[in-house]
Amino acid sequence: MSLNSVTLVGRAGRDPEVRYFESGSVVCNLPLAVDRRRRNSDQPDWFDLEIWDRRAEVAANYVRKGKLIGIRGRLKFDHWQDRNTGAQRSKPVIRVDDLELLGSKRENEAAISDASGSGYEDEF
Repeated sequence: MSLNSVTLVGRAGRDPEVRYFESGSVVCNLPLAVDRRRRNSDQPDWFDLEIWDRRAEVAANYVRKGKLIGIRGRLKFDHWQDRNTGAQRSKPVIRVDDLELLGSKRENEAAISDASGSGYEDEF
């Protein structure tokens, strides 16, 4: 049996970067800052998120830098070869399966009403 599950609540570190593919797929990437109280510092932990398809479109439309979101997903590693040195590189990325818009009800209602009846709810 294998278990790979990540659940986080934090704030978007920047507006989402969105890419559309000829196949019709959509991917959205953004960093998530998660507070962790430490003795000498309140520095956040940073996580790179990868969001696909319908959830990517929701993130593109409703998530902005500083927006509080909750995610559930799984950890994966992106691998590539450094163009300058030829060295193999990798970084952890969280592939998001569920996205929740958090924060005040007023913020979320305003975002949803701006979508002109898109039918999206707070959990995607």
